Amino acid sequence: MTHTRTLRHLMVAGIIALTAAAPHFAAAEDALRPDVGKPLQAAQELMKAQKYKEALVKIGEADAISGKTPYESSIIERIRGAAAAGAGDTATAVKAFEATIASGRLPAAEQLKLMEALAGTAYRGKDYAKAQIWAQRYIKEGGTSSAMRTLLSQTQYLSGDFAGSAKELTAEITAAEHAGQAPAEDRLQLLANCYLKLNDKAGYVTVLEKLVTHHPKKEYWADLLARVQRKPGFSSRLSLDVYRLMRATGNLQDTSDFIEMAQLALQAGLPAEAKKTVDDGYAKGALGTGAEADRHKRLRDLANKQAADDQKALAEVEKQANAAKDGNALVALGYAYVTSAQFEKGIALIEQGITKGNLKRPEDAKLHLGVAYLQAGNKAKAQQVLRSVQGGEGAADIARLWLIQGGRGT
Repeated sequence: MTHTRTLRHLMVAGIIALTAAAPHFAAAEDALRPDVGKPLQAAQELMKAQKYKEALVKIGEADAISGKTPYESSIIERIRGAAAAGAGDTATAVKAFEATIASGRLPAAEQLKLMEALAGTAYRGKDYAKAQIWAQRYIKEGGTSSAMRTLLSQTQYLSGDFAGSAKELTAEITAAEHAGQAPAEDRLQLLANCYLKLNDKAGYVTVLEKLVTHHPKKEYWADLLARVQRKPGFSSRLSLDVYRLMRATGNLQDTSDFIEMAQLALQAGLPAEAKKTVDDGYAKGALGTGAEADRHKRLRDLANKQAADDQKALAEVEKQANAAKDGNALVALGYAYVTSAQFEKGIALIEQGITKGNLKRPEDAKLHLGVAYLQAGNKAKAQQVLRSVQGGEGAADIARLWLIQGGRGT
């Protein structure tokens, strides 16, 4: 059941409960006179038959009796509120419920139920400010309905209180996560919209990360990856890493993306990755067709040739890497093996390069080692390495996203 349907159910159920719980007219220190009680009893019977407008007429007859006691007035307003809500006259219902609460004659438990119905009725009437007031009072006075918290955050958003809505939604989502439950997608969407309204870019990205964690849809990943690249300080050298995540999340589809990723891989000295990218583009129909088909063929031929040449030269490159004073060449060579699906050898070389030290980009090296472990199927080791990636140029952001995506397979 969606939260919209939950709110609608809350309103209808509240009206039914109020109708069913309308007071019996027993003699007590507070009692209804017969000329007041008789039309109210008739109104209740009409409400049971869902004849709410006719019930309002009977309630009006009772209200017209002169000399009513405070008790009689409170009973009339309570029944009027339920009948008006059933008839769709939300303004009358809200006014009647407020008068009933103000009378101070309700037990605490019944007062909470009436506040719940009042908030729901005001929401149905699009009086979001009043719905918010009563939902907040309901919660403040001990109400525990989760539907009311849903209503509160919704009304805060609709009335323009985006900060208040974000606070409520964050508490709700955090509670769900602590309970080991996936937060509802529509609640996360609403929180994301709050942050957009508040122009809180960091908050929005945080919610996107929760969306791809719990509801991993391609469009959420596309939005998240685009925003990560626009973060202050993000280095363009990690563009190829973003494309790798695009491919892993099903977002590598456009012709321009396949071409750009293949070219970046060639520039990085990873022709095997370029070849795989071009092959994928052809398989998906993104390359090899249209006015640029000849250009695509030239790119494929170049990737194929460099990949073949690279395999022949790897042994000599490894000798040179081992002889180097730092581990940069070993890390680069290791990742080249990884892109050729030679994971065991590639991982060993990357680790050897990290151990050798004096790296130009040590965080990038750890990032690629973690990705290599993921692709090799060793998620436990991948998580350990990826969690260790730090820095403000984007490597830590990419590592965190691989941790999210890697939990669902690459």
